[in-house]
This record gives sequence, C-alpha cells and structure tokens, in this order.
Amino acid sequence: MDTRTHAPNLSALETGPRTKRDAIIDAAAAIFSESGYQGASIDAIAVRADVSRQTVYNQIGDKEKVFKAVVAEVTQRSSAGFFSVLETFPDQPTNLEDDLVGFAGRLLRVAVCEPNGRWLLRLLSLEGVRHPELFTSWREYGPGRKHPAMAARFAQLAHAGYLDVDDPSLAARQFMALIMSDVRADLQLGIPIPEAELDGLARNAVRTFLRAFARR
Repeated sequence: MDTRTHAPNLSALETGPRTKRDAIIDAAAAIFSESGYQGASIDAIAVRADVSRQTVYNQIGDKEKVFKAVVAEVTQRSSAGFFSVLETFPDQPTNLEDDLVGFAGRLLRVAVCEPNGRWLLRLLSLEGVRHPELFTSWREYGPGRKHPAMAARFAQLAHAGYLDVDDPSLAARQFMALIMSDVRADLQLGIPIPEAELDGLARNAVRTFLRAFARR
C-alpha cells in the first residue's frame, strides 16, 4: 500500500492499554485548558478522571507536578501525531495540489485539531507567558523539530521540479502558518473546529501556498 495517499495508522500512536495515569493526564489537560492553572484543582481532576484524589497524588503528585506532566505528555503526543503524518508526505505526487491537500487535511486531523493539539494550543495561550519554562519541551519538540523535517520534504519536491523554492525552511514555515491560519484563534479559545470544514481549510491553505511556490 502506498502510504503517501493514505491516512497514517493511528494505532501506531497507541502506547498500550489506558492506565489510571493516562486518565489523569487526559482529565487534567482538559481541565487546565478550560480553567487555566489557577482555576484547576486536584479534586476536579480526580472527578473527571474517575479516580480518587489520593490516586492523583500517588500517580503523579500535586497540582504543579500534574501540570508539568500534562505539558510534557501532550507535547510528546502532538509531536508523535505530526511525525506520523509526515511519513505520508507526497514526495512523488501524481497531482501536486490534491496530494498536498490530503496531507494538510491529515495534519489538521491528527496533529492540530485532535484533543492533544487543541489542549497544547490552549495551554500555550493561557499559561505560556506565566510559565515559559514549562514549555521548553514544546519549543524543542515543536517548531525546533517540525519545521526542519518539513523543510527537508519541500526541498525534495523542489529538487524534483514540483516547486520553485529558494528557502525550504521558509516554505515549511509558511505552509504550516497557512494550515493554522483559520484554526489557531478558535483552538486557542477552546472552540473545536467542525470535521466537515477541515478539507476546505486544507485546500484553501494549499492553493495559497502554491500561488507562491508552484513551479512556473
């Protein structure tokens, strides 16, 4: 099967059966995203995770430790989703626009608009200024790794004659910026993006990108 034209196997992102710690992380990520650090409580996290307050302390620790664990875990999950989709990048496209639209749609579904992507953007919006030290892993795993990896793929397309790209790093950053342009504000506000809109958003982003970088 040609993985360039199919969605990534999401089961590959599974790390095994869900544990109490998984439930706590998911519950805490949702609550921190809804209420911010100050508005969250261990009691609320325990109720959402369907565990006892003591279980939260035993599994992770106090609220500060839970918040640190949430930021690290959600960052890693989101990054894993991104790189699973990157494996489907159309480096030998049969139809450049359609193949890039499919790729952009997969990025939106698997690495941006799914729960971990939503939680991460919301946490950055709410707590990034107050707790910048906690987002070091996001800077390392996010833009620090994603943009160079994407740039390498666009460099391949340019070398093969599909794109007119002088600076692959710039092309990668602008591709991601265009994909995010119509969803970032809503996700930062905690507003989910309807599934039915994602393909249209992906096509709009790719068409704009190709106006700048398509081979003339």
